[in-house]
Amino acid sequence: MAMGLASSGRGRGGRRRAPMAEINVTPFVDVMLVLLIIFMVTAPLLASGVPVDLPESRANPLDQSPDQVTVAIDADGFIYVDDEQVEPGAFPIALDNVVQASGGDLPLITLRADRGLEYGRVMAVMGELNRSGFTAISLVTTGSSQTP
Repeated sequence: MAMGLASSGRGRGGRRRAPMAEINVTPFVDVMLVLLIIFMVTAPLLASGVPVDLPESRANPLDQSPDQVTVAIDADGFIYVDDEQVEPGAFPIALDNVVQASGGDLPLITLRADRGLEYGRVMAVMGELNRSGFTAISLVTTGSSQTP
């Protein structure tokens, strides 16, 4: 037998053998490796749900902090606050809600803007962020190996 269980008869020397109690960990390791691969593939997709074609930059990566709010502007100019679309003209109200929800400490703002947007549109959003008291704004880009 594969598990090495003793039969009901007598073994060598007239003694009964005790059953082997070994755990086969190979299936457990296989399952854990598959789960690891799934999490490695899906984790970057969970970072942001708004599809934005980011510009390239040679800037150093930002540290991720739990108290940050992502503001995204898609190619059509729609504004999203943490993956929720903001109605046109309601961006100041959405920022006031973020300020009230944060208590006293304002969260870090990460701004993701599509590369095809006009400079004035991005500056208008940054101006509204500044007016609401957010002075630490990080601009998100993709990495590039080219020097300008």
